[in-house]
Amino acid sequence: MAVAVEALLTPDILRPARYLGNELGAIHKPWENTTVRWILTYPEVYEVGASNLGHIILYSILNAQPRQLCDRAYLPAPDLALKLKTTQTPLFAVESRRSLTEFDILGFSLSYELGATNILEMLDLAGIPLTWRERTNQSYPLIFAGGQTATSNPEPYADFFDFIALGDGEELLPEIGLILEEGKVAKLSREELLLDLAQIPGVYVPQFYDMAEDGSVYPNRLDVPARILRRVADPMPAYSIGLVPYVETVHDRLTIEIRRGCTRGCRFCQPGMLTRPARDVEPEQVVDAIEQGMRATGYNEFSLLSLSCSDYLALPAVGMEIKNRLKDENITLTLPSQRVDRFDENIANIIGGTRQGGITFAPEAGTQRMRDIVNKGLTNAELLRGVKTAVEQGWDKIKLYFMIGLPGETDVDVLGIVETMRWLRQECSKQGRRRLDFNVTISNFTPKPHTPFQWHSVSTTEFKRKQTLLKAAFQGLRGVKINFTDVRISAMEDFVGRGDRRLSSVVRRAWELGAGMDAWWESLDQAFSAWTRAIDESGLTWKYRKVENGEWNVFEQGKDDEGQSKSHSSLDDALPWDHIDTGIDKQWLKDDLQRALEAAIVPDCSFEGCSHCGVCGVDFGHNVVVPPLPIPQFAGHFQPNQQRSQRLRVRLGKVGEMALISHLDLMRLFDRAVRRASLPVTFTGGFHPAPRIVSANALPLGTTSSGEIVDFDLTETIDPKVFWEKLAAKLPSEIPIYSVESVEVSAPAATQLLEKAEYQITVDFTKAASLAQWQEWIDTIKAKEEIWFEQTTKSGKVRSINLRDRLFDLAAIEVNELQAVFRYIGSCRNDGTLLRSDHVLYLLEQASQQELRMLQTHRSHLILSGD
Repeated sequence: MAVAVEALLTPDILRPARYLGNELGAIHKPWENTTVRWILTYPEVYEVGASNLGHIILYSILNAQPRQLCDRAYLPAPDLALKLKTTQTPLFAVESRRSLTEFDILGFSLSYELGATNILEMLDLAGIPLTWRERTNQSYPLIFAGGQTATSNPEPYADFFDFIALGDGEELLPEIGLILEEGKVAKLSREELLLDLAQIPGVYVPQFYDMAEDGSVYPNRLDVPARILRRVADPMPAYSIGLVPYVETVHDRLTIEIRRGCTRGCRFCQPGMLTRPARDVEPEQVVDAIEQGMRATGYNEFSLLSLSCSDYLALPAVGMEIKNRLKDENITLTLPSQRVDRFDENIANIIGGTRQGGITFAPEAGTQRMRDIVNKGLTNAELLRGVKTAVEQGWDKIKLYFMIGLPGETDVDVLGIVETMRWLRQECSKQGRRRLDFNVTISNFTPKPHTPFQWHSVSTTEFKRKQTLLKAAFQGLRGVKINFTDVRISAMEDFVGRGDRRLSSVVRRAWELGAGMDAWWESLDQAFSAWTRAIDESGLTWKYRKVENGEWNVFEQGKDDEGQSKSHSSLDDALPWDHIDTGIDKQWLKDDLQRALEAAIVPDCSFEGCSHCGVCGVDFGHNVVVPPLPIPQFAGHFQPNQQRSQRLRVRLGKVGEMALISHLDLMRLFDRAVRRASLPVTFTGGFHPAPRIVSANALPLGTTSSGEIVDFDLTETIDPKVFWEKLAAKLPSEIPIYSVESVEVSAPAATQLLEKAEYQITVDFTKAASLAQWQEWIDTIKAKEEIWFEQTTKSGKVRSINLRDRLFDLAAIEVNELQAVFRYIGSCRNDGTLLRSDHVLYLLEQASQQELRMLQTHRSHLILSGD
């Protein structure tokens, strides 16, 4: 049964459009025609989850499976979460609007150590028991997790999930779906179904495994594997062309993966170890996906994604080909953090242009010795050359990432970060050149499972000391902004990330005490207090103290009566994640740790000899490297076409759920619709060209309308009927077009001509009154020359305005006992002279001497000068 979402999305709910599930690309499969019903639940707010590439790809793949559907759910913002609790409404899927308990299987993305508290919050809001034990004999959906954190060490979260999907999900999840379908037909029990799932490579079912005293994990039955294989799949760019949210998201662009996996071998980098081997996407697939995706979505920006885009040797050729093809469409290419040693003019050309964004490099360490220890493979000369290239190509703001707390680090290495920045500023700043600014982020290294540094111990005390050292050394260095990661967050990441099953109770208690991920950003002190209290109550304070002191490690056998370590660990001791087969040989990690202590470099096996890590073979495949291709000649940057050959004035509506789309989101929607329709819109000039699409007036959020006016300036003349047909075909049905007329290009825009607006408002009240009584009260309002109202401006100033001057007409249309509909015409000028619906409500309240409640506001007409 569907949840009455419209009743929840009252005016006090911020950005209500994120809960509608009506985006371009949303797939609404008939519920009754499917056998297996998935829901991908992203444990972050919509703006983060809906732009996550993995979320989009898996959603598209699952909906492509016959007899299966996939819906979505996101962590509601605090305002909606509170309303769900107070109204006892379960968390719902955004498309079908059904309760999560109605689905067969719920999948969560777990990509951050502290993110599990959000998962528990979503389960609680859905009315689903938090642990697999509580769900054993019930008809609740299967609950599973995937993602980098779930794959690297699922043990701190093992109590919460029926199973864990390890590694890439593109091929794994459809296999799971087939087992579920067969299980439903055969009417298998929950345990029987999980046992079948446990036979699939990549599926880990925690309840079939127990924890030993040392924290390691072993099977508790003979019919499950002792070690569970990480799954590997090749990138599928075609499935990246999916959802296009109406609200602005964190990554508001088309994203295409060009390379999966990284073999650089940075010893601190968990993704680089967990995603091997490296697999390049064929350039033709990348180019086709981008060209088709940009035309299908209407985005004006796209991103090429990889752990190291610069290692995709065809990048300059592919980027230039796309840039040339889309040269006249004001398209911007963005890339994640660049390998500074591979950054050159060819890459600069493909990411530069009229809307040049920032650029990011990650030297990681401030001295050559430390970069060798972490196997960064970057020299000072390469660092300087890359930064200089960026400056020469027009960038005047560069972001750099460094870490502190790495193995073998000394104060000289820490201060080397300051010396590196001083040296870069000196070498790259020249007289007569624009000011060069650096934004430097210095994070605290946290050891990760399945890396050579997983045996390293860090100290929050040392982190604080080193941060203080750096802050003092950076004083006086101009043009460099420094950001530090809070050491408390790093400590918790380390404590949880390398923990065992005992930490499940900590995670649960931290959630009960209010330690959601958003709490870290809203009140770090409160979140940290919740986590430390949860640790205390779980009897693990002694272990956390070792994090603070830099003495804690994951293989601790226990403690004596005074809380002291009873034995020291060795590299041969069992680890809580040893049962996860990532393909990398543990002995190789030990050997690489020794190489790190010797500052020995291991070459990138994608381009040089094999490093013998153990990954390449039948189970995981081999490196796939596309050689560099000839780079097409650069056709030049986008030049905005400012020719204004025609202006079309479009009258349209905004009805139904589209009333919950904000004005800025609506204008973004028009831009994308025009792009998808390939209409010849005129652009403005300047550094940030924008399409000349001008709305006569912003419609308040939640207000419906059948009288909106939008002007479109075009570079060439087009039949208004053709324009109407093309644009209407790319707009949602709840934005109907009523008319399109051609007006003189030199004439004032509708926004300048606007004088009045006609509205209909529906209100309810407590004292019954007839139509005649209401008309008498309205006549009283009209008879007055002044009705003053105190209005607070955005700056907080209070000023008095005469509402009567702004009211041109008011009439009662319909009255039914305790509800009435009124029509009014009031001022609606873009200089701020407005008669809002709440103003009219105030007038009616003063005349009737009773409190009224606004139920609905509809704008029926915008009146221009001369109409």
